[in-house]
Amino acid sequence: PTVATLEHFTVNFTITNLHYTSDLENPHSAKFNATRRVMNTLLDRLLKESSIGPVFQGCETTDFRYGYLPGSDRDQTRVDAVCTYSKEPWAA
Repeated sequence: PTVATLEHFTVNFTITNLHYTSDLENPHSAKFNATRRVMNTLLDRLLKESSIGPVFQGCETTDFRYGYLPGSDRDQTRVDAVCTYSKEPWAA
């Protein structure tokens, strides 16, 4: 039997209702860690319910960045995450 391998993919998106602040730059700050935990949980829930759900392993938020959205009166927060799935021989 062929063994499954772990594959990674990146997810990038902008949160329009999370005001970007400088403490999101610091991976040791309380705000960074709390926000990362929430993002990981939400991404995991979303992807477990998607078509990759059966092989989905999890996501880890890696970075928060400043994001500007034209026409908006506030700063947005861009999110970068790395997600993992198991590349099963039987999975399409």
